[in-house]
Amino acid sequence: MQVDIQSTGFRLTDGIRASLMKRLTDDLNHGDDHVTRVIVRLSDINGPRGGVDKRCFIEVRLKHAPALVIEDTEADLYLAIDRATERAGRAMERSLARQREFAPALPTMMDTDGGDAQIGVRP
Repeated sequence: MQVDIQSTGFRLTDGIRASLMKRLTDDLNHGDDHVTRVIVRLSDINGPRGGVDKRCFIEVRLKHAPALVIEDTEADLYLAIDRATERAGRAMERSLARQREFAPALPTMMDTDGGDAQIGVRP
């Protein structure tokens, strides 16, 4: 899983990066083989004026599925990261479940007695 982290309006510290990577690995671990890339954009919307202005934007790109886009804005950056990664994990679970649910059924093995075999669908 390739992770791209960008920040706007503040310096991205090692602590923020470590916390973000831990949350991503915890919340997206069950879909590791389906995730190709994760793009995270952290920003401070209002700058030094304060307020509910720390935004965490996450885009999760999956194999053979549309990208998932999650955004959360909070007064505390760590809370925005926590909520956004948790929501991204749930959205990914739903997307992967839908893929499995609508995946085409596999044909059964063909008849080996040399006769005309019919391909059936497993129940």
